[in-house]
Amino acid sequence: MKKITFAICLMACIVLVQSCKLGHKYVAPCVELPAVFTHEPADSVSLAELDWWELYGDTILQSLIHKALDNNKDLLMSDKRIDELAALNRVSKADLFPSVDGHIYVQKEGLNYGGDSYANDPENGFKLRVSWELDLWGNLRWANDRSRAQMLAEVENMRGLRISLIASVAQAYFELVALDNEYAIAKQTLAARSESVRIARLRFEGGLTSETPYRQAEVEYANTATYIPQLERNIALKENQISLLLGEYPTAIPRSKFNSEIHLPEALPVGLPSDLLERRPDIRQAEQQLIAANADMGVAYTNRFPRLALTATGGFESDEFRNFFNSPMHFLSASILGPVFDMGTRQSQYRAKQAAYERQVISYEKAVLTAFNDVREAIITFRKVQEIYEAWLRLEQAAKSNIDLARLQYINGVIGYIDLLDAQRSYFDAQIGLSNATRNKQLSLVTLYKALGGGWQQ
Repeated sequence: MKKITFAICLMACIVLVQSCKLGHKYVAPCVELPAVFTHEPADSVSLAELDWWELYGDTILQSLIHKALDNNKDLLMSDKRIDELAALNRVSKADLFPSVDGHIYVQKEGLNYGGDSYANDPENGFKLRVSWELDLWGNLRWANDRSRAQMLAEVENMRGLRISLIASVAQAYFELVALDNEYAIAKQTLAARSESVRIARLRFEGGLTSETPYRQAEVEYANTATYIPQLERNIALKENQISLLLGEYPTAIPRSKFNSEIHLPEALPVGLPSDLLERRPDIRQAEQQLIAANADMGVAYTNRFPRLALTATGGFESDEFRNFFNSPMHFLSASILGPVFDMGTRQSQYRAKQAAYERQVISYEKAVLTAFNDVREAIITFRKVQEIYEAWLRLEQAAKSNIDLARLQYINGVIGYIDLLDAQRSYFDAQIGLSNATRNKQLSLVTLYKALGGGWQQ
């Protein structure tokens, strides 16, 4: 009965000791958030709550994004890094519990002290050793907290990579489609320039004009021709970029035709600023890094106190096999290791971890500021890109009417070739500008969705 009482009291003492955890408990930083992103009223609904496949309706783009999420090398490396940190976290958890080691051995030792008394000294043994470091001050628990936070930070990093990857594929895809449209515009313009050269040559050979308009037409044709190889190069490089995102060797990328009728949502739900802290993986990653830094500080703080380790060894040990199981043995020990004099090393290490924690607090605050800056810039761009598109659309329509009129007047000899040339240049620039404005409408939606943390739950 006394032994049972003693065992119960011992276990109670161990539990009491294990419950002690010195150090500063983590408290989330208090950051003052603005009430709204812009001067417009806040909306509890957010564009980021849409799944990415709901936002990007192009089925070809959807298939490319799915392929990238399956094969992108950065994403796969991050996934393996999570596996690595999860395994290390299990190691840190295991340190909280006793460990059991087994040792079986057979040995034969010959001794001959003095040179004339040789004797064999065999020994056979089977031993189990149980060792346990009592977490008196919470050192091992702080280490476990640090390991877990590091793993969760990598999880958030992977989520951030997914969001960035989705946005990168969508952006590159829209840019590729826009390059195709620019290429088509350049080819059409080159054909028109060729026709202008033919007409100018006929007028020159018929004596209606001097040689100068004819040579100017040739110069303009040659100048337009320089766009073709440049655009072909840009298209090939953009395909290579997308292939890399997909985790593939460079190959031709399927895509849809350019659509100039891009309609942005009339309403722009961006949600509440406080929701951004929950949606943006980079902010959540920064907080997990802050938690890890706080735990690291706890490890350094508790390293300044003594550490207690218990060891129990039991088994059988004999010099002959026949009485092996009749020769039990056991060994119990307790050891305390604590700093006595280290020239302030442990205290300095603790101060260093304090400074690292304070630096991480600032890093967290910077992540929040960066996120809000991203959202504000994306909202401003989204608001203005439609106005820019409409201005380019009006310019393109006016330039088209102007070139149609100028071409007719030139054929009838009303205006000179220089006037026609100016009209052609204006129309070409307006077409390229409208194509870019259409592309920018699509990219503004991609940027805003990413800035709001869209797709973070996927």
